Amino acid sequence: MARVLAIDLGTKRTGLAVTDPLKILANPLETIETAKLIPYLRSYCTKEDVETLVLGFPTRLNGQDNNMTPSVLKLKKELEIDFPDKKIVLVDERFTSKMAMQSMIAMGSKKKDRKEKAGNLDKVSAAIILQSYLEQQ
Repeated sequence: MARVLAIDLGTKRTGLAVTDPLKILANPLETIETAKLIPYLRSYCTKEDVETLVLGFPTRLNGQDNNMTPSVLKLKKELEIDFPDKKIVLVDERFTSKMAMQSMIAMGSKKKDRKEKAGNLDKVSAAIILQSYLEQQ
């Protein structure tokens, strides 16, 4: 069965999360350099059956665009060209980084580990975006 993959785009790092084959659970997958995102996705999608790519869509609290919104919209267009057979969906990502941090704290992650492993925050944020998408379905 096909999976759903979520992308939490950042200027330097991008967090990725993926569902299980039954599309029930969202699991953190990887944090990669943003510059290597498209090649990584090409490789991943040849190994795994992915039907939908979910992009975290950043906006301000009032719904206005923020500084990352144009980058996400540009990525969406690139994905539509590179992956014409995949559904590309935008999902509101407001508060996901804060929720990811709270999740890491609740799981007992020490402050030092949270600072050193910023990549964990990115992929946990992607998992929260993905879980939000799954709940909307």
